[in-house]
Amino acid sequence: MAGEYYIQNVTPITQSNCTLEHLMRRIGMVLALFVATQVHPTCVLTYPSAAAQEAAEANATTSDESAASESSVPEDKAEQPKEEKARKLTTGDLSPLAMRAIGPALMSGRIADVAIDPTAPNSWYVAAGSGNVWKTVNAGTTWQPIFENYPSYSIGCITIDPNNHSTLWVGTGENVAGRHVGFGDGLYVSHDGGKSFKNSGLKDSEHISKIAIDPRNSDRIFVAAQGPLWSSGGERGVYRSTDGGKSWEAVLTAGKWTGCTDLAIDHTNPDNLYAVLHQRHRTVWGLIDGGPESGVFKSTDGGTTWRELKSGLPGEDKGKMSIAVSPQKSNVIYVAIELANGGGVFRSEDFGESWKKMSDYVAGGTGPHYYQEIYCDPHRFDVLYHANVQLGRSEDGGATWSTVSNANKHVDNHAVGFHPTDENFLLVGCDGGLYRSYDYAETYQFTANLPLTQFYKVAVSYEEPFYHVVGGTQDNNTQYGPTQTRTNSGIRNADWRITIGGDGHDCAIDPEDPNIIYSESQQGYIRRFDRRTGQSVDIKPMPEADEEELRHNWDSPIEISPHLHTRLYFGSKKLHRSDDRGDTWTTISPDLSRDRNRLALPYMERVWSVDAILDLFAMSQYGNITSIDESPIVEGLIYVGTDDGLIQVTEDGGKSWRKIDKIFGVPEYFFVNDIKADRHDPDTVYAAVDDHKTGDYSPYLIKSTDRGRTWESIVGDLPERHLCWRIIQDHVKPELLFLGTEFGAYTSIDGGAHWTKLPGTPTIPFRDLEIQRNRNDLVGATFGRGFYVLDDFAPLREITGSMLDGKDAKILNPRKTFAYVPDRVLGGGKGSQGDSYFTASNPTYGAVFTYFMPESLKTAKSLRKEREAKAKKAGKDNLPPSWDDLRTEQREIAPTVELLVRDAAGELVARVPGAKTKGLHRTAWNLRYTGFPSIGPYAPPGTYTVELIQRVDTEEKQLAEPVEFEVVQALDSTLEPQDAEETLAYQRTASKLMAHVIAGSRKITEALEQLRAIQQAVLRSTSAPREMLAELRSVELELLDLELRLSGDDIKGGLSQPAKMGVLSRAQNAYIGTISQTYGPTNTHRKQLEIAQEQWDALRPDIATTLESLETLKASADEAGVVWTAGRDLP
Repeated sequence: MAGEYYIQNVTPITQSNCTLEHLMRRIGMVLALFVATQVHPTCVLTYPSAAAQEAAEANATTSDESAASESSVPEDKAEQPKEEKARKLTTGDLSPLAMRAIGPALMSGRIADVAIDPTAPNSWYVAAGSGNVWKTVNAGTTWQPIFENYPSYSIGCITIDPNNHSTLWVGTGENVAGRHVGFGDGLYVSHDGGKSFKNSGLKDSEHISKIAIDPRNSDRIFVAAQGPLWSSGGERGVYRSTDGGKSWEAVLTAGKWTGCTDLAIDHTNPDNLYAVLHQRHRTVWGLIDGGPESGVFKSTDGGTTWRELKSGLPGEDKGKMSIAVSPQKSNVIYVAIELANGGGVFRSEDFGESWKKMSDYVAGGTGPHYYQEIYCDPHRFDVLYHANVQLGRSEDGGATWSTVSNANKHVDNHAVGFHPTDENFLLVGCDGGLYRSYDYAETYQFTANLPLTQFYKVAVSYEEPFYHVVGGTQDNNTQYGPTQTRTNSGIRNADWRITIGGDGHDCAIDPEDPNIIYSESQQGYIRRFDRRTGQSVDIKPMPEADEEELRHNWDSPIEISPHLHTRLYFGSKKLHRSDDRGDTWTTISPDLSRDRNRLALPYMERVWSVDAILDLFAMSQYGNITSIDESPIVEGLIYVGTDDGLIQVTEDGGKSWRKIDKIFGVPEYFFVNDIKADRHDPDTVYAAVDDHKTGDYSPYLIKSTDRGRTWESIVGDLPERHLCWRIIQDHVKPELLFLGTEFGAYTSIDGGAHWTKLPGTPTIPFRDLEIQRNRNDLVGATFGRGFYVLDDFAPLREITGSMLDGKDAKILNPRKTFAYVPDRVLGGGKGSQGDSYFTASNPTYGAVFTYFMPESLKTAKSLRKEREAKAKKAGKDNLPPSWDDLRTEQREIAPTVELLVRDAAGELVARVPGAKTKGLHRTAWNLRYTGFPSIGPYAPPGTYTVELIQRVDTEEKQLAEPVEFEVVQALDSTLEPQDAEETLAYQRTASKLMAHVIAGSRKITEALEQLRAIQQAVLRSTSAPREMLAELRSVELELLDLELRLSGDDIKGGLSQPAKMGVLSRAQNAYIGTISQTYGPTNTHRKQLEIAQEQWDALRPDIATTLESLETLKASADEAGVVWTAGRDLP
């Protein structure tokens, strides 16, 4: 309907919602509508209803489980009948589908701050730049995350109260100006050593760099708030609280782009405070890291008034700075200053009144914005440490500097911690994790059990039985490793490898040859890695003879064509294609960006001189491709997204392109984080776009059903501030979507109308998601906590809100199970490697069953307690139960739930206990037969069924129909296994014999106990004839001889001397020797079974005869009036 426009569910502006933010959103809508009418005569417009807005706001401020809002849809779609109306799924509903962390901790991740408890020096706190807060109480042997379920994951600083070491202050929002940095939501405090935290305000600060506490009064707290990186405003400067964080006062501020990047307190006179203000602004095209409002300031009245310190300091625009007060002489102050052309370290000996430049030393590499912290050694005067690419140290007050890192330690340092008494101990945090030195930074020990790796991207292989993942990381290379191993130790750091160095970014694995891995470091340096040889080949596309260098994103996209596994697509400002795995490239597009000159673009609302403190190096070039996807249905239908607000479409493999530059409801210069062609519909495409680099943290998730000509939002009820990084669609059910956001991974079972956060993960960005289609696994790359895997998400295809509210139990279809015997690579678990040895869990072993219980099975007692609780809540009396009721409760057999596994012939193989409570559950069959005298043998590969039953009292009832599943052999044996049916027959025979022998052993033991009780009774008896003692002794000796034949010679065995094997040992060897492997019995096992059977056949009648003799003696004891003993007939 050309020329018609639809605005859905627009909420009127009222007094209650007339806020500045609300008005700005409405104005933006009107402007967008005007633009849309000029550009798109067929556009469809959507806007959330009032209920949706309220629910979204509630989601943003409370939890992801709050009430769902209604997603607005175009009018023509809204009229269509819906299949069902049921509540949305909650994270709690999906708790059995918790994601599994697989590490690695091979190279850990960026550490923003460290704190050592001065009263307990083995207790350390580590603030991860993106990865939450961790605590150790044993000097790093083991770690516990203590901040992973709060709204922020990015941590700027951490401070222990000097007067109460159980009080811990955490500033959220890392204080670096990197292109990838996260943002926080203020200040948190714990009064119980990190067991719990409470937000203490400054929620709009976004980046907190330092917290200082008055040593005289813990209620006096000072906070250095840098404020937003991508936009103006927020809470910036120095804040003071005098009531323990209940309220805050801004005591030092400057302009709307300027915040406080460091703060120091004079501990000999805490009214003396020093602060450095930092003016900065990062955009998608660059960073201005300084300005005229940057400066060094001092207060002598506890922060009430401040003045700028200038004498001896540079008068030009200053960039990032840090400041420190000497612990030995508080009149000595040090400041490190970034300038447009260098900078240096300055020193004052008069409390900052005048300064002397000591050296030109300044942070390099990525730039001072990334490091620049300065630390005073608390044990040595004028010894300074400077966080830099390499850790710098000066032993003369900053005049000369040396590098105290070494080749075995990671670069890019951010934090230094000191031991309260050991002057040679250092704790150093860097991009590669946490290091400790015990010898004044001569050597370092790496902390290899902090899984903090910041992954940008992930790709999966298609090996069987166990596939690999590969991911590019922030400054920790590109790493690949398994999602599962065959060992009972799980996944170790030793299982991971490096494919390429530097900042790792996008990656791909050849779907038909898992040995070919494509990896990339920053600015488009793509390489092809061969796992067989360990070699990598540079395959970066190069410009033609008359072309300038290609312009690349820091994270340039790589795409393997779904139509030809040797075909690659790679993005610069143009799209490149290779049909021979990167050996040769063809450019198939013109410049697909807007090609804007970033030097002419504004920072802080104006264009700056090229001589400003301008950083254009450790970041992306601007105007390039950020996402590529080719339709898996239509070859040559390719979608491309850029960093400057464009989506480009070609339907003919690049011969022609169609530009999409305006989408209603989406900012003009949007950043395309991800674009995905639908796996089921050739005309549908999804895009996750982003505008957080202008300070807009709204989620933007859009869908087109006409190849990008019109779009609708599928944000649904996503919480606010959840930037959308990656969207992926199930390859089986079109409506099942997964979404990686700034604060977690989400799923939607209804095409994006409603979203549910996946369980099992901390608050952390999921920058990428990938589906391993053979195993139905969802793999997530988190930016700060490594990889996570949702093992077998296929149940989500069947789960609905109405099912969970329904009355029918159900087993959801199990996936194919790989059968293997776990390898004891370390001897079991971590072996003897110590508690610090890092391992991540394998998925649950065996056949995993997901099932739903519509109601809990409850005992009579639990039902009574429920009734009593309701009566109490209603203010009613609770009448006592009758004695018969209480007796019924006492005698009741608790109800149970079991899953029955049967083979293809219908024979019962195993009974697997299950949970009996209402809801979704997962349990696993360990692939062994049950009902054997000890652990059962492994079931052979084949087709099985599983059914769900309940047992109430003695009655069994089927709850859900049987469901079929396959068990397949995972690994080929070097030696051909014996026939599975023959092996099972042997094991049944051997187990039966062993059961008989065990029964004989127990009968002998019971007989000896009964006989000796009669002996004692006869000795005390006044009526029993004394000759009974001789008869009892004779039978006792017979039993002992039988025990010798059955169990072996314990006298010789006790002295470690060879003796004849007893029947029991032979029977156990014949059976147990075959049940922990699938090869089958050896000839030795068969011979042992033969011998044991012969010996048992001879021994059994002798046991029976002796037991009959004992029965005769029992009767004699009864006749003689011997006091009754256990095992005799009822008198």
